[in-house]
Amino acid sequence: MPQALAQRTVDARSRRRARGLPPEASILMVLIGLALTFELLGWILVRQSFLLNEQRLVIMILQVSVIGIIAVGVTQVIITGGIDLSSGSVVAVTAMVAASLAQSSDAVRAVYPSLTDLPVLVPVMAGLAVGAAAGVLNGTLIAYTSIPPFIATLGVMVSARGIAKWYTHGQPVSMLTDAYADIGGGAVPVMIFLAAALIFHIALRYTRYGKFTYAIGANPQAARISGINVAGHLIVVYTIAGTLSGLAGIVTSARAVSGQAGMGMMYELDAIAAAVIGGASLSGGIGRITGTVIGTLILGVVTSGFTFLRIDAYYQEIVKGAIIVAAVIADQYRHRAGGKRA
Repeated sequence: MPQALAQRTVDARSRRRARGLPPEASILMVLIGLALTFELLGWILVRQSFLLNEQRLVIMILQVSVIGIIAVGVTQVIITGGIDLSSGSVVAVTAMVAASLAQSSDAVRAVYPSLTDLPVLVPVMAGLAVGAAAGVLNGTLIAYTSIPPFIATLGVMVSARGIAKWYTHGQPVSMLTDAYADIGGGAVPVMIFLAAALIFHIALRYTRYGKFTYAIGANPQAARISGINVAGHLIVVYTIAGTLSGLAGIVTSARAVSGQAGMGMMYELDAIAAAVIGGASLSGGIGRITGTVIGTLILGVVTSGFTFLRIDAYYQEIVKGAIIVAAVIADQYRHRAGGKRA
């Protein structure tokens, strides 16, 4: 029965795609249009090329890679019909814990002369464990207490930010080992982002995990009646999202070569924006990782383009908010149009 329901959900999505181009096509056109717009404005306003500057493009992709890692997990949560507001705070607490374990022995050798550097695997595993624990807490609250995802993850968001400040009493953690800093160096964050996107694209498209995720988002009651363990699956989805937020925290602290309680501020909203811009429906049941990747790049192009044109930073937030609203309006329009066709 669960397989039958999941297969009907997949078949329904396939029929919708057969009626026209996949949703990623239109999102990709938006990305290309934005890039060309900034290229044209660049020549008009600052007499420079936006697209032909390799260094600028590399920096842009590096800047959005952390948001992209979070967005991969958030997309899966949104597909189930949920939301995760705790991602940014989980980034902060993970960064603090992982950085404290990745500190070079030179930083504390005056107090502990015999201390040696811990293997880089120790802070990485600890950071992932912290993220996974936050995800388990989110999923358990939502699955077994009937608390709306918005409220449950909001509570975890506030608590995790407090834990991040309490952990070192607001003091940053610095002097990290070179091995740990290498995680955030060069193109490593981009490779981690693309690897996470590929793994969960395959998982959502071709595995039972993905079929159940879409089935729960489309109709949780029908999924439950069909035999899917909805509560257990939700915990798994939120745990994956929390783990990816923990991974983003590790990358963030490695790039900055320090852990700070203020890290990850507003990252959850950027991740949700990337998922929604990429075609994920806040009503659940719809969304793809490929669209989220494009949505992440759109946010990167907007931020980088405004900086390139020397436009004040607060305009970026205004435009970003307008893009999010437009994406939600488009999602609602698609739902209404789909209902009329049905």
